[in-house]
Amino acid sequence: METPDNDSVDLLVERRGGVLWLTINREARRNAISAALIEQMHRALREAQADSSLRAIVLTGAGDKAFCAGADLGRGTQAFRDEDETTTDFGRMARTVRELGVPLIARVNGACVAGGMGLMGICDLAVASNNARFGLPEVKVGVFPMQVLVHLRGVIGSRLVSELCITGDLIDAHRALEIGLVNRVVPFAELDQEVEKLLGSIRKASPAAVRSGKRAMAAMQNMAFDEAMPFAEAQINLISRTSGAAEGIAAFNERRPAKWAEDEQ
Repeated sequence: METPDNDSVDLLVERRGGVLWLTINREARRNAISAALIEQMHRALREAQADSSLRAIVLTGAGDKAFCAGADLGRGTQAFRDEDETTTDFGRMARTVRELGVPLIARVNGACVAGGMGLMGICDLAVASNNARFGLPEVKVGVFPMQVLVHLRGVIGSRLVSELCITGDLIDAHRALEIGLVNRVVPFAELDQEVEKLLGSIRKASPAAVRSGKRAMAAMQNMAFDEAMPFAEAQINLISRTSGAAEGIAAFNERRPAKWAEDEQ
């Protein structure tokens, strides 16, 4: 285990075996988003993209009160106008996330609101503490969650997104689970155990199959049925020819754990 880089004040980066942990380190500001945070997070994700030994990335917030409270309103309306520093950079980071070959998991340790919902929305999976609260309260301070909409529209239905955006009301973790906003909800004391359980399942999966599947899911997101079906057929034809598929099927038939090659493509 590597020691977190505490010089990166807004973001702690820690490698734990094949998993990269990114911790928003602004607990005093409820882990609010800053330009420095987005820049540091984007850099860490770009470096992760080039690391073939990585199996997953976990994103969380420091402490037990907040995952991320969105923009830092202590800066006034300037928090929403620094397009060159924060808003545009968030979009660039989101594009990098779409290209990641490993799952990005949100460990939601507390309040997840406004831009925090955007951060969770770009993750592939989300495990939440039962004390977490979720919402898009931007309308209550005179703005609207424009960017967050892009990342939530494929996660929950448009009616639910509209309700969260227009009312600004918060929902609890169990409601978030009910509507498909998160995958799992556990007591805070069991949060790390549940994340580790999820990571254990990911470690058993073929890295190449996960990479191919993530690319395919991203590509098919906006395809019409008549385009998606032939694309999916071509993808299964390609992946079934890989050494990983041969190893996985052999392991199944021989009733043994699969041994994935590090250089599996």
